[in-house]
Amino acid sequence: MAFVSGCGGLGVAGGRAAVCSRETSFGGQAVAAAPVGQRAQMPVAPLMPTMPTIEAMRHRKRGRKLNKPADQRKALLRALTTELIRHGRISSTLARCKEVRRCADHMIQLSKDGSLHARRQAMGFIYDKQLVHALFEQGAERYAEREGGYTRVLRTMPRKGDNAEMGIIELV
Repeated sequence: MAFVSGCGGLGVAGGRAAVCSRETSFGGQAVAAAPVGQRAQMPVAPLMPTMPTIEAMRHRKRGRKLNKPADQRKALLRALTTELIRHGRISSTLARCKEVRRCADHMIQLSKDGSLHARRQAMGFIYDKQLVHALFEQGAERYAEREGGYTRVLRTMPRKGDNAEMGIIELV
């Protein structure tokens, strides 16, 4: 007797056709035994219709959240921007560097404007008052011919411990 592949029942001798003894496992369908030396074909269940996946677009989702609540994120960016303007170069994670770039470029753009309103906006963001005065005195001269891109972000080696992407941000 020939063995019917996949159902566990025995078929008719000679390898012609047989009905599986466990028809219920195939939804009540009979399984035909294949000729000797060939595999038996099992019934294929119809595919379930899949629901289309909806992937939302990220319109107007500009900044990175940096795994922090809004108040902590703003304080972190203010502190990093202040230190970048003070030292000219800082090292942090790559995501933080890319986010600080926006804030630092904005502060330098305010210093190029030089108006009282721009100065007050910078004072509301940068922690050090003397640093704001120095930025407005020197920043306008230093970046007068440059229309943007006041900072440069460089990739460095991943951080030891958690393998986070690290970067250096510096003023150009």
